[in-house]
Amino acid sequence: MRDRGAATILVLAFGLLLTVAGLAAAAVGAARVGRHQARTAADLGALAGAAQTIFGQEHACARAQQFVIANQARMTSCVVEGLDITVRAEVVVRAVPGLDRHAIATSRAGPIHALPE
Repeated sequence: MRDRGAATILVLAFGLLLTVAGLAAAAVGAARVGRHQARTAADLGALAGAAQTIFGQEHACARAQQFVIANQARMTSCVVEGLDITVRAEVVVRAVPGLDRHAIATSRAGPIHALPE
């Protein structure tokens, strides 16, 4: 009986394969959630800051930072050019314990400029 115990090894190997596939799927899901969270924080920060650009860069960026922080992100840059504001937000993604990645998103907001006809 040379096949004795072979089924046990196959079941363990299959279980390990399912565990690794599950961890990989969880890591991909966490990365996607982090990317969406960074994008949302940057978008909302830019929109909030755009309403304050008439008061200057310091005031507009402070308002944008409030919204970025409220969305559990960190604002890494804020630039005001005229009435346009560009906000960059970063979120730490912990897909696998001990392996941190960063999701970064940039968003710009400002008035709509009419195109010449």
